[in-house]
Amino acid sequence: MKFYSLIKLFSLLIFASFLTGCSLLIKGDGRHLVPLSSKIIAQLRNMGSSPSEAMLIRLFKTENILEVWKRTSSGTYKLFKSYEVCAWSGILGPKFKEGDRQAPEGFYTVTPGLMNPKSSYYLSFNTSFPNKFDRAYGRTGTDLMVHGDCSSSGCYSMTDESIAEIYALGRDSFRGGQRSFQLQLFPFRMTPQNLAKHRNSEHLEFWKNIKIGYDAFEMSKQLPVWNVCEGKYIFNANGVSSDAMAKCPTQSSMPNLMAKVQAKQISDEAEFNILVAKFEKDEADGLALADKRVAEKIISAERTAALNNAINQQTSGISNAVGGFFDGLFGGEQQNNPVVINTNLIAPIPNPPIRR
Repeated sequence: MKFYSLIKLFSLLIFASFLTGCSLLIKGDGRHLVPLSSKIIAQLRNMGSSPSEAMLIRLFKTENILEVWKRTSSGTYKLFKSYEVCAWSGILGPKFKEGDRQAPEGFYTVTPGLMNPKSSYYLSFNTSFPNKFDRAYGRTGTDLMVHGDCSSSGCYSMTDESIAEIYALGRDSFRGGQRSFQLQLFPFRMTPQNLAKHRNSEHLEFWKNIKIGYDAFEMSKQLPVWNVCEGKYIFNANGVSSDAMAKCPTQSSMPNLMAKVQAKQISDEAEFNILVAKFEKDEADGLALADKRVAEKIISAERTAALNNAINQQTSGISNAVGGFFDGLFGGEQQNNPVVINTNLIAPIPNPPIRR
């Protein structure tokens, strides 16, 4: 009887919730279904795109920026919106192993199955780490996400408002028939200047490698097709083996573009070397200037000490002389020869006149 009473009470609560517009569902249910606003749909339409079109996400650690790009009717991609990244975990550089609290870097592919509507961090999607490149080097890690809640432990964190919009853009792209979207994770914008600033990093060659994909997109605004061979990323190539360490093919699916990209690598490398020489000269000049200033401070301190010592000695001598003088006058303890007064030499003092 008690069991049936509980069922009845539960049914009444459900009924009451519908009447009051509340929900007994767990917190967050349905948030992944919130439609894109009419404003966003209009913005997409104005740029020649739509919610169902393909999209690309680029993220830059140093700049704390996540970009959403959408494919337009021209077939090229256009920047739709930039979002501020609340937090990312670790330091510049890729992720190596589970627990190192590093946010990954490189090229990744997000599929519908990696979207997480019931995330503990409002909403999220999995980066798909480890990818083919990561597995080739035995790198480990699970559940590396882009999520809300503005906190990070190896992931990329956004505000809840931002992740809701980004999630909805990805969701509607999948609904439109897209099978995935590309996720490009960079330490910074891949310019010769930024690489030169980080020339001493152990990750420099890795960054130069992923810069090829960055440049391919920058130059064409078309999605680069990435793969891995000879233990490195390769872009827009035909006939790549499933073995990440196998020899790279020589044929390209976009030969004209990749020839231009290759020329840019040569040009940028020359600029990189010039910048490195300049930065190192500036550093050397800065160190020399710093050493000079330190030496000047030491000399100044030594001169000040010598001057103070001389002043102290002079002050001590004057003090002794003055002290000796007054000791002589007033019979100080240091007076060895007392003054003898000859009374015969003193004239008698006359008596004052008598006034009658």
